[in-house]
Amino acid sequence: MNDSTSASTAVPVLDVWCELQCPDCRSALDDLRALRARYGDRLELRLRHFPLEKHKHAFAAAQAAEEAAEQGQAWPYVEAVLGRVAELDRLGEPFLVEVARELGLDAEEFDTALIDGRHILIVDADHAEGRAIGVTGTPTYVVGGERLDGGRSQEGLRERIEEIVDRLLAEQPA
Repeated sequence: MNDSTSASTAVPVLDVWCELQCPDCRSALDDLRALRARYGDRLELRLRHFPLEKHKHAFAAAQAAEEAAEQGQAWPYVEAVLGRVAELDRLGEPFLVEVARELGLDAEEFDTALIDGRHILIVDADHAEGRAIGVTGTPTYVVGGERLDGGRSQEGLRERIEEIVDRLLAEQPA
C-alpha cells in the first residue's frame, strides 16, 4: 500500500511486508503504533503486501486494504482486520466488507473491488518485489536498505528499527 503523501520530502521509509491473516503481523501492531507515536511524520510507514499461500483469505484482505487506502482509511482498516484475525479465518471476504462498514467506509465499494479485482496488480507487484528482495515470511521490515525478518521473532526489532531511523534522521541536512 503506497498511500504516501510525503514522497517529495526526505523522510526515512519503513516498508512493512505484511499479510492481514498473519498472527505474527497482529503481534507487530504494538511496535508499529510505537514507531508512529515516536516519529510521527518524520517516518513514512508503508504497508507492503505479502500474502502467504497458507492463509486462504490473505490475498483478498490485501486487496481490501488497498480499497481502504483509496477511501483514506488504510491503517485503521489494517489494524481492525489484524485485530480480529480469527474472524477473518472463519468468515472470509464477508468479514472484510463488514469491517469496512464498521469503520464507516463504503462497504458496497469494498464488495465491488473484491469482485472486480481492481487492486490485484498492486498486491501482485508488492508480492513480487518482496520475493525479489528476499522476503519469505511476515512481518518483514525494510528500512535504510536493511531487511529485518520479524516472522521468526519480534524481539529487539523495534529497537533496531529505531537505531536505523535515528541514524537516518541524524544524517539529514539541517
